[in-house]
Amino acid sequence: MEQNSKLDGLSCQEIFALLSQYLDAELPPDLCEKLSGHIEGCTPCVEFVDSLRQSIAMCRDLRLEQMPGPLAEEVRNKMRQAYEGMES
Repeated sequence: MEQNSKLDGLSCQEIFALLSQYLDAELPPDLCEKLSGHIEGCTPCVEFVDSLRQSIAMCRDLRLEQMPGPLAEEVRNKMRQAYEGMES
């Protein structure tokens, strides 16, 4: 049985926003423990954490290279649009 999608008033989407800090152990221990408990019982959160861990691993393997200016600007604009779409 899946756990309720709320953790101390936080929705899964709000928990998703904390996951990078959670994986980097940048959150207080009590909050990390609560997040761990929630994630273990919530299929969407398990899937999201697995995806985030894979993304982090892939990024660590990339070499930093200079991106051409116009492409970099296009990427920034698309990321900004995606972020603004999440806020709505």
